[in-house]
Amino acid sequence: PEPAATRVPDLLQRDFTATTPNTRYVGDITYLPIGDGKFLYLATVLDLCSKRLAGWSIADHMRTSLVTDALKAAAAARGAGGLHGAIFHSDNGAQYVSKEFAQVCENLGVIRSRGAVGTSADNAAAESLNASLKRETLQGKKRWNGAREARLAVFRWATRYNTRTRHSRLGQISPIAFEQRSTTLATAA
Repeated sequence: PEPAATRVPDLLQRDFTATTPNTRYVGDITYLPIGDGKFLYLATVLDLCSKRLAGWSIADHMRTSLVTDALKAAAAARGAGGLHGAIFHSDNGAQYVSKEFAQVCENLGVIRSRGAVGTSADNAAAESLNASLKRETLQGKKRWNGAREARLAVFRWATRYNTRTRHSRLGQISPIAFEQRSTTLATAA
């Protein structure tokens, strides 16, 4: 970050819960190993209430656009209100401390939060999601055969995760079903 940049506080303090969807998110970047020792990179945006993978982006680079594209995808998935007023928590990776990321957050009305430097536990929810994705898609393999295979595996996993994976914290329903139920209850009230 620039020395003159405003300090970004840790607003979560390792509390990876939320009582309402679209209020608190975590995000991270993970490596997707593909053939010949190369990598793709995946940026994720996870809703802490519904556990929905609200946005993601895959690229063959780790430039800031990787994480801003994931955040913009989450905003688009949320519709009219986007992510306005939501907290987005990340680690201190160069992409998340950049001016470009700060500007995109400001444009989307997102409140930034970051954990301490070098402490993966401060972003454990995002780290856990990435570990689950890799474990469930690679299934013991060391890498995908190519970029297309890796992209398809992530897309299939994200779709299944959001629409069919049951979470004990959600009453054994999927993230999408939980959000639909939350919307129905809020409308009825």
